Amino acid sequence: MTTPVASSHTAGPALPPLPALLTGQTAIVTGGNSGIGAAVALALAQAGANVAINYVVGDDAANNLAAQLTGLGILAKAYKADVSSEDQVAAMFASVIADFGTVDILVANAGLQRDAAFTQMTLAQWNTVLGINLTGQFLCAREAVKEFLRRGVVPERSRAAGKIICMSSVHQVIPWAGHVNYATSKGGIHMMMESLAQELAPQRIRVNAIAPGAIRTPINTEAWSTQEAYDRLMTLVPYGRIGEPEDIGQVAAWLASDHADYVVGTTIFVDGGMTLYPGFATNG
Repeated sequence: MTTPVASSHTAGPALPPLPALLTGQTAIVTGGNSGIGAAVALALAQAGANVAINYVVGDDAANNLAAQLTGLGILAKAYKADVSSEDQVAAMFASVIADFGTVDILVANAGLQRDAAFTQMTLAQWNTVLGINLTGQFLCAREAVKEFLRRGVVPERSRAAGKIICMSSVHQVIPWAGHVNYATSKGGIHMMMESLAQELAPQRIRVNAIAPGAIRTPINTEAWSTQEAYDRLMTLVPYGRIGEPEDIGQVAAWLASDHADYVVGTTIFVDGGMTLYPGFATNG
């Protein structure tokens, strides 16, 4: 039986929602029914956006979240699709556009881990992680860009024709032994994002990324569910607390808004200082 982490390690009082910076816009959030994705969907909705929640498992969670967001006075609907499937991604975007009229924002968040020592890692583990984490972002971004280019800039909606936020990780820059497939996928997201940003900026499409550090989500429960595990984790986080999904959601809502209109091709690390390599604070 695990011991819950003390409440003193939480982020403190809930953050107030951002102003209605995204009113009238429509966002697709992949992997949006739990963890970081759900927090992003909520933050976007609180900022006034209509939200299409993509998911692949967890019907009840997706539909319950859609109902919760609808209660905020925006439109929300869940869409089941495997982001690694070209046909399913195309069908999802067609359905969202039919239901909402267009898409203004893509948060490509869907991701997973299939960890193993390198010599024990199977091709299926490699392909599954690369397929969801990297190819999935490519497929979703491609469909989003087609819609952005079709519609163009509508000044009363946004200064940009469209916004893409790629969910990366501190492991786009920090190697991670035992997680070679995951770290490789995140390194690929980094270069894909920057290449897309360079190519699409002249069309007024903004592409950026968020790189979370240690966030309290189901994917990494073992890293924070006991005091001992939490204390070990904190040796990697100079700021001294684990991140909450809401920390990512607030950044995503700002980054999707016109308040961030001149932010192009940038990765925002939301990691409590993990990428400062705290082991070197005392000369290594």
